Amino acid sequence: MDEFLYESDNPEAVQKALDAMPDELLIEDLSYFYKVMGDPTRLRLLMTLAGGELSVSDLCNVIGMNRSAVSHQLRELRNAKLVKPRRDGKTVYYSLDDEHVLSVLNVALEHVKE
Repeated sequence: MDEFLYESDNPEAVQKALDAMPDELLIEDLSYFYKVMGDPTRLRLLMTLAGGELSVSDLCNVIGMNRSAVSHQLRELRNAKLVKPRRDGKTVYYSLDDEHVLSVLNVALEHVKE
């Protein structure tokens, strides 16, 4: 970028920030990630699954919601690649998708506890 919208107090710092900015598609993906993570029910599901894999029925019991509502939220979490299903016969079990999800939850939880 050769020109700034406003006269810059520190053009080098502005350019450094611009160079470090992820592309728009990554920003949109990150925004979607936070949108999904911003729902209290989905956060409860993720925090529950931080303790390990559970069936949909067990998740319903922990969260205190009906199967339809929990399944809807799990679908959103699956679409965001935050949880993964595993089928065993007629039972579907869910777990966190990977270690990164647990790390994000733990860091955010520590932050809000401060």
